[in-house]
Amino acid sequence: MLHKTKGIALNYLRFRESSIIAKIYTESFGIQSYIVNGVRSSKAKGNRIALFQPLTLLDMVVYHKGKQDTVHRIAEMKCYEPFKSLPYHVTKSGISLFVTEILGKTLKEEEQNEPLFHFIEQSILYLDEAETGFENFHIQFLLHLASYLGFGIDEAEDLETELKNNYYPRLTDDMDMGVIGTLLTGQYGVPIKMDRIRRAVLLEKLIFFYKIHMESLGEIKSLDVLREVLR
Repeated sequence: MLHKTKGIALNYLRFRESSIIAKIYTESFGIQSYIVNGVRSSKAKGNRIALFQPLTLLDMVVYHKGKQDTVHRIAEMKCYEPFKSLPYHVTKSGISLFVTEILGKTLKEEEQNEPLFHFIEQSILYLDEAETGFENFHIQFLLHLASYLGFGIDEAEDLETELKNNYYPRLTDDMDMGVIGTLLTGQYGVPIKMDRIRRAVLLEKLIFFYKIHMESLGEIKSLDVLREVLR
């Protein structure tokens, strides 16, 4: 049966000689996998493989037979909001790589969740359009994403309590508490003075916090790239 849905491309695996299996977070069906034939062939029309680059925003018409099927097919697709800067800006590309990996590890539900989809969509659009003030985006994104995943915090003290209860070795100082509080309540781009070291320490705490609630999170491979671009 054919369905229309928006989607956010996360990653893909090569499949056979010219095909891929793409993981896409959809507005209508949650996280799904789609097989796309011939997209890597030299005879493929256009540059269709570009549609599956991380965080690309897609309008899709897809075949879905039932929940028992683990891989589906795409009938039609197009990008509905081409990026202005995300793939071309070194810092933004590093941040988007990290965000993509986090989403790939945390989005598990094969069910519709429109609020979560719209949060991710609007976050991506902000990062693409922002000219300045996005160096803390990834930290704020993690704080807000946690709420949609079911383990969000309301105040900085809540994070500190969870870290202490799970034997995190570094205590949070007053400045960190103030930063977390501002990031929790403010919009993306809220001005905060935070140096590279403090930003890295806060990110480390948030990843530990995520692992408390998601044991399967594992190693975040894009962290090295993120640290490099945010020097």
